[in-house]
Formats: sequence, C-alpha cells, structure tokens
Amino acid sequence: MLTDKIIVAENLTKKFGDFTAVDNVSFTVNRGEIFGFLGANGAGKTTAMRMLCGLSKPTSGKGWVAGFDIWKQSEKVKKNIGYMSQKFSLYKDLKVWENIRLFAGIYGMKDKEIAVKADEMLNRLEFINERNTLVKQLPLGWKQKLAFSIAIFHEPQIVFLDEPTGGVDPTTRRQFWELIYHASGQGITVFVTTHYMDEAEYCNRVSIMVDGRIDALDTPAKLKQQFGVLNMDEVFQQLARHAKRSG
Repeated sequence: MLTDKIIVAENLTKKFGDFTAVDNVSFTVNRGEIFGFLGANGAGKTTAMRMLCGLSKPTSGKGWVAGFDIWKQSEKVKKNIGYMSQKFSLYKDLKVWENIRLFAGIYGMKDKEIAVKADEMLNRLEFINERNTLVKQLPLGWKQKLAFSIAIFHEPQIVFLDEPTGGVDPTTRRQFWELIYHASGQGITVFVTTHYMDEAEYCNRVSIMVDGRIDALDTPAKLKQQFGVLNMDEVFQQLARHAKRSG
C-alpha cells in the first residue's frame, strides 16, 4: 500500500437481494486531495461511502481507508475519519457546545483540549455568542457549518461528506466550500458526494457514478476536455443519458 493513497477501493460491490447498488467499483484517493464523488440520486454514492466508512460491509471486493482494512479493521477506520451524513447529524435538542463536547468525547479527546479547541472553533465560525443555543434554533446553513466543523474537530486524516450542501442557498454553499478548503489546507483529505455539478469544479479530481459504476474519473479540466464541453454539468448529462436507474 502506497502511503500517498489514503483510500484504495478494489472491485467494491454491494448487493441488496437481486439489486446491485455498487457494481465492482475501483479507485484511489490521494492524501490531501479534495475528491468529488458525483452522481444522480440513486447512483450508489452513499452506499459506496458507507462501505468506506466501515458502516456497511461490502458484498465483495476490498478497501483500505487511512491504511486500515474496511473488512477487518472497521473500528480503526472510524477512529481515523470524520463523517457528516446527508441527514443532519447533530443532536438538535442539545446546545451547540454540548454537541461539540459529546462528539469530541466519542473520539477520545480530553476535556481540557475540548474546551480550548471549542473556543477556537466557535470564534472562527463567529458562533461564540451561540455556544448555549439549542442546535434546532440555528438556521440550516449554520447547522451545516457546525456539523462539518464538529466532523473534523478531532483532526481526522480524512472527512467523508455526504451531500453536505443539500437544501442550502448558494451563498451558504460557497461559505461551506471555504470551510472545506480550510480543512484541506490543514492536511485533511476531503471525500465529498454531491449532485451539484458546479461543485465538481472545486475538487482536485472527480468520479461520476452511473447505475452503481464509475463511468468517469479525472480532474474537472481533463473531463471537460475529454467530453468536449465547457462545464461539468454537460459532462454529467452526456453520461447520464445512458442511465437505467431513475433518481
């Protein structure tokens, strides 16, 4: 295993009865990369991500995340990643600081370290006056930014983001991507699923899933050149024409 490959997937497959959600997928992600995992709803993105996070066992195939085998070392995988699910992942009836303390404690951080880092994070997000606010009282965009910041609070090697900007306005989406770039600058690898094709332009490389398979994988510039189009949405439209699944 090469140390610059933080994710290695070899022929990963996930079946649910007769339905193949993820079909023989192979790819690698480089350490420090912002890697976009794109596709329409129902393409298999979330299922593939859950296998890589150690949350779901593959039907067949192999995978390593942060150097750990997703079959045999799923608990070690979980300790070395951050994860933000498609459905909002914080506890809405807890206060902002209570959510921070809870999740940091799960990852084994000490109370003194949590206190110092929490203040730093809240200041950076300009949330310092919201530390005692119940999460359910925050606007959606603020909730998303807080959830991402908590997902990387323990400084994981890699963070998995499942449709993190779904349902938020364009301004909040841009602000969220600023947080992603900041995390990447701190050395955290970012694996992000999205069906917003304009967000593909922000990634170092992107893969595009169609019907459970990866039909394209390269930098946004090379994919646009390969397909002879001006933007990633047109790349996706060309690939999606052959899709059999509906989103």
